Amino acid sequence: MKHLRHALLISLMALALFSCKDDEDVTFDAPVISGFEFGEGGTHSTEGSAYRGSDLHLEAEILAEATVASITVTIHGHDLPVGEGEEEWDFSQTYTDDKYLVKNPTFHEHIDIPANAPAGEYHIVMEVTDEAGKTTEVEGHLDVKAPVTIGDFEMDEAVVRGSDFHVEFMINTVNGIHQITVDVHAHGLTPGAGEVAWDFEEVFEEGYHGLTEAEFHEHIDVPANAAAGEYHVIFTIEDEDGNTVEHETHIDVTAS
Repeated sequence: MKHLRHALLISLMALALFSCKDDEDVTFDAPVISGFEFGEGGTHSTEGSAYRGSDLHLEAEILAEATVASITVTIHGHDLPVGEGEEEWDFSQTYTDDKYLVKNPTFHEHIDIPANAPAGEYHIVMEVTDEAGKTTEVEGHLDVKAPVTIGDFEMDEAVVRGSDFHVEFMINTVNGIHQITVDVHAHGLTPGAGEVAWDFEEVFEEGYHGLTEAEFHEHIDVPANAAAGEYHVIFTIEDEDGNTVEHETHIDVTAS
């Protein structure tokens, strides 16, 4: 009986030793990322584009033989010019939520894009690291668009006072046009006798309000007593969410 217990003890120790050695020899393949989607958050778009001032939808399936340790997402611009009122935007966040620290998680997040981020192409990278130290990454290119854009702008360069000048351009918005404001003011002109430094502002809504695409086509009257000279003209388009875009130009008002 003693010999039997001794043999059994040796067998158990050998089995334990074999199991430990077997665990040490286990190797895991790196995680696999599939179905990487990113796009406009409101519609869960997968087209690789989104609008500043809104959110970006991100989703991916992760197959991991070892438990996931972290998921990191980075976004940065491709040497984008930073316009007036804009700020360079770079994003980096590491996700260690419990729902992701498993073997085969589905990644799903929404990331806010600042309203003042420059529009253009951004590089987006998702990196997954497992508890075995294996890392996999997937990348793509994100097109960040302005929610309001102006195109095909045409306006008279000069106008005789007492007549009108013509302006037209295309407007495209995601959320619909709220209003269009036209502001005209003088550049330090000194009016002569009977003249005024013309100062004009008008809000246009009729025929434009609520449309996502429209052609702005108007004729603006210039007073007959407007002082001749250069005037600054600003067109401001505001959408239904309060996003705005401006287009600035100049026009020469002449006496004849």
